[in-house]
Amino acid sequence: MKTTLVLAMTADGKIADVQKSPPTFGSKRDYAHLEEQMALADVILVGSGTLKDGGETVLVSKPELIQARIERGQTPQPIQIICSRTAKIDGELPFFSQPISRWLITTNIGATDWLDLTKFDRVLVCETPEGDIDWQSVTDRLTALNIKNICFLGGSELAASLFAANFIDELWLTICPFIYGGSAAPSPVSGSGFTPDLAPKLELLTVDRVEQELFLHYRVKK
Repeated sequence: MKTTLVLAMTADGKIADVQKSPPTFGSKRDYAHLEEQMALADVILVGSGTLKDGGETVLVSKPELIQARIERGQTPQPIQIICSRTAKIDGELPFFSQPISRWLITTNIGATDWLDLTKFDRVLVCETPEGDIDWQSVTDRLTALNIKNICFLGGSELAASLFAANFIDELWLTICPFIYGGSAAPSPVSGSGFTPDLAPKLELLTVDRVEQELFLHYRVKK
């Protein structure tokens, strides 16, 4: 199983402004690249905070990408997995009306309100003794369900947990020509941070320049 993080940020490392407005700095080419990576995935993984900010999830829209998925034996749209320890999610969000299969990864407490499967098609309870999400259990459960490729789209708290758990294998990073600034503006990975000896280390695979944007492809060293 491979997990790929796909994100875009400003040149000063921000994924949103200080008001945490939905990002608008990515170009049409960056969005096309995002859609291409999504189309390769069996599932899309996002945090509940990212879902709350957008209200719905990004879908594969290009007919040729959808057709390629069908020819590979995949469903027209990837499964959308929301990850949340508490699973406090508004059931009236537009997300729950989108034409997709919805799964939830959560803890025992988080699963309490969702076990009737009227909103989510599958609820995976993967919990550590401390009450956090157990990422080794997530790996085992998804592998058993024949999930081979995961596209992770955020947010920053979840990214910190996934890097700490060695869950991310590759990173596609688009650097966009803007400066947002602001100490409160979010960066791609938040959480408590890593010390230099424990910081995830990356191997740069490719760099492509398209007009004013840079597309960087990294492998996470295990």
